[in-house]
Amino acid sequence: IPFSLSFSITFRGVSIMPTAIINYLAVLVAAIISMVIGGFWYSPLMFGKKWMELMNISPKDTIDMKKRATPSYIINFVAALLMAFVLAHFVDYAQAATFIEGLQAGFWVWLGFVATISLGSVLWENKPVTLYAINAGYQLVNLLIMGVILALWT
Repeated sequence: IPFSLSFSITFRGVSIMPTAIINYLAVLVAAIISMVIGGFWYSPLMFGKKWMELMNISPKDTIDMKKRATPSYIINFVAALLMAFVLAHFVDYAQAATFIEGLQAGFWVWLGFVATISLGSVLWENKPVTLYAINAGYQLVNLLIMGVILALWT
């Protein structure tokens, strides 16, 4: 496995985490695909117009947003890399190696962490349920596809 390395955390010479074998090229590709999915998901072809409406973003606001977009894209890409890296640990620990097992890993991470934490925006920030569905739906698709990539590309 040319792009895979073991990753473990040790304290005073003792491993405090199971060793995970991570394919860093798969992590990179999963992060890139995440950005592509996000670009499509939030485009006018999919949910972009509705998302902008629910976020109270006017077409005039998008001009200013585009001017400041580069740092946001860079930070978002780093976040996608981190998400793929962490998911790769779950995939390795679960020994997920098939399409279905990759989907399952992505689904359970989404359900246990993303769907539950994101629900707070509806409960405590008075965000519309539709906005939650758009954002959580993106993360679901994102994690499902990442899970498959990381499970199959060992």
